[in-house]
Amino acid sequence: MLVTRRLIVRGRVQGVWYRGWTVDQAAELGLDGWVRNRRDGSVEILAEGPEQAVATLIERCRKGPSSARVEQVEADEADEPVAPGFFQEPTL
Repeated sequence: MLVTRRLIVRGRVQGVWYRGWTVDQAAELGLDGWVRNRRDGSVEILAEGPEQAVATLIERCRKGPSSARVEQVEADEADEPVAPGFFQEPTL
């Protein structure tokens, strides 16, 4: 079963390779979607794929790359269309 989740990651998550790391993690898990920085200092992720793979990404995002300091990860259901592949999007 495919699921789509929107994640908001807060903490020291910009300028620490969090987006590039997320693209690598999502590709490894076979997910579609995107990741982008937000002007409020958070990182936003839209991920779609098998439920277990998305759950694995969410758990990995709670740690992030070694230089990040994740304080909070919010994960909510999303219903917007997701293009194939996983990409970095411009800051919102």
